[in-house]
Amino acid sequence: MKLLEFKPRLFSTLKNYSKETFLSDLMAGIIVGIVALPLAIAFGIASGVSPEKGIITAIIAGFIISLLGGSKVQIGGPTGAFIVIIYGIIQQYGEAGLIVATLMAGVMLILLGVFKLGAVIKFIPYPIIVGFTSGIAVTIFTTQIADIFGLNFGGEKVPGDFVGKWLIYFRHFDTINWWNTAVSIVSIVIIALTPRFSKKIPGSLIAIVLVTAVVWLLKTYGGVDCITTIGDRFTIKSELPDAAVPALNWEAIKNLFPVAITIAVLGAIESLLSATVADGVTGDKHNSNTELIAQGAANLVTPLFGGIPATGAIARTMTNINNGGKTPVAGIIHAIVLLLILLFLMPLAQYIPMACLAGVLVIVSYNMSEWRTFKALLKNPKSDVTVLLITFFLTIIFDLTIAIEVGLVIACILFMRRVMETTEISVIKDEIDPNDELDIAVNEEHLIIPEGVEVYEINGPYFFGIATKFEETMAQLGDRPKVRIIRMRKVPFIDSTGIHNLTSVCKMSQKEKITIILSGVNGKVHQVLQKSGFYELLGKENICPNINVALERAKELIKTT
Repeated sequence: MKLLEFKPRLFSTLKNYSKETFLSDLMAGIIVGIVALPLAIAFGIASGVSPEKGIITAIIAGFIISLLGGSKVQIGGPTGAFIVIIYGIIQQYGEAGLIVATLMAGVMLILLGVFKLGAVIKFIPYPIIVGFTSGIAVTIFTTQIADIFGLNFGGEKVPGDFVGKWLIYFRHFDTINWWNTAVSIVSIVIIALTPRFSKKIPGSLIAIVLVTAVVWLLKTYGGVDCITTIGDRFTIKSELPDAAVPALNWEAIKNLFPVAITIAVLGAIESLLSATVADGVTGDKHNSNTELIAQGAANLVTPLFGGIPATGAIARTMTNINNGGKTPVAGIIHAIVLLLILLFLMPLAQYIPMACLAGVLVIVSYNMSEWRTFKALLKNPKSDVTVLLITFFLTIIFDLTIAIEVGLVIACILFMRRVMETTEISVIKDEIDPNDELDIAVNEEHLIIPEGVEVYEINGPYFFGIATKFEETMAQLGDRPKVRIIRMRKVPFIDSTGIHNLTSVCKMSQKEKITIILSGVNGKVHQVLQKSGFYELLGKENICPNINVALERAKELIKTT
C-alpha cells in the first residue's frame, strides 16, 4: 500500500502530447484567461482586498493547480464562495490574519490529500452544501447593494454582519445614485442576454468592455462624474509583488484555526465538486487526493505574494472544456495570459465602474444560489430540511464557519437518529419459522424454543445510539428466563459503548442466574468482541455459529439446572 498518492495529470498527459492538442489547449487557455480577468477583479474587490490581488491569486494558484493537480481540465483561482470568509477575516484580523489562515488551510488540504481523505469530503451531506452555498449567494448579493445603488454613507463604516448592512442601507437609501443603478442594470441585462448570441465570449467580459467604454465617454465628454470606478478607490500596481512570510505567533494560529478549517473544507468541496462535474462532461476520472495536494500547495504559495484563498472554479473549468481544453497545459496558459494582462494592461482596469462589477457579482450570486435545488430540497424529509435551513440562516446571519460546524453536528445527530430507528430488537418465545429467515422457502420444520428460553433478535448496528435499547426491551418484559439467546447475525458492527452495554447485560444476567448465549455473530463483530475480552466473561461454549446450535446449547443448560 502506497503511503502517498500524488500523480499530477500534467506529466501523464505530456507523454502523448501533440501539436493539435497544444493548439486546442492554447485557444482554450487564452479564452479562459480573458474570462477569468473580470471575475478575479470582482472577487478581489468584494473580498476586501485590492483588484490586482484577485488577479495574482488567479495567476499563481491557477498555475500551481494545473501543474500539480489530479484533473486534466480543472481551472483554479479565486471563487465567489470565499468572499464572505475573506471579508470577515480581514474585518477582524486584517490582511496579515488572512495570510496566516490561508497558509494553515493550505497545510490542511495537503494533509487531507497525503492521508487519502479525498473521498471523505464527498460524505458531507448535500443539504449542508446547498445551504451554505445559497447562504453565501445571498451574502454576496447583500455586499453589492451599496455599489449597485451608489449609496453614500457619509463616512459611516459599513458593518460586517448581514443585519447591520441592511440597516445602514435603509438609513442611507435616500442617497441613491441613479447613474450607478443604471450602470448595474445595463451590466446585468448584457450578461443575462449574451448566452443567446455568444457561447464562446462570456457576458461578464462583454459587459465590462462595453459599459466601461460608455462610462468613459460619459465622464470625458458628457460631464457625468458621479459614477465611481475602480481607479477612484484603488491604486492598481501592474507587477507581481515580492514574496513575504508573515509573522506567525501561537495566539494568531489558535484564533484563526477554526477559520482555516472552514477555508480548507470549502476549498476541498469546491475543487472536488468542480473536478467531478468536469469528469461527467469529459468522461475522464480525476485523482481526488492529488487534487487536494495541489489545492493545498496553491494556498501555501499564493498568500506569500499577497493572494487570497483559491480553489477549483466550476464556471472557468466548464469554459475550458467548452473551448477545447484537453490537458493541464490549458490551465497553465490561462495563468500566463493573466500575468501578461497584469503586467501590460492592468492600468486600463482603473476605468471599470464599480457598479458594473457589482452587476457581475449579482449574476455570480444568482448562479450560486441554486434556488431551484433549494426549493426542491424543501420537499425532502424534515431532517434534511432542518439541516438545509439551519445552515442557510447561520451562513447569512452569523458566518460560514459556524454554519458548517453546526450543520455537520446536526446532520450527524439526525443520521444517528435514523440509524437508531432502523435498528430493531425483537423477542421470540415460542418458535422460529425457517421460511421467514430466507428469501426462499426451505420447507424445514419450525424450531421450537424450549420453555425457560428467550430469543432476542438484534437487527442493525449495535452502537452508542441504541446501546440502552436492549436493556429497555428486557426491562419491559420483566420476566426471568433461564437462558437468553441473543441473535447477532444482522449486526454489521459494534462499538465500545455497545460492548460495554453487552457486558453490563451479561453481568446483570449472571447475578440473576441467567445464562447468555450469542448466536450467529458475524466475522467483524466476532473479532471486536474477542479482542475486547468479552468472550472470557461469557465463555466460548456460549458462542454459537447459528440458532440451531444455540438452541441445542440452551437445552443442555436447562437440563443441568
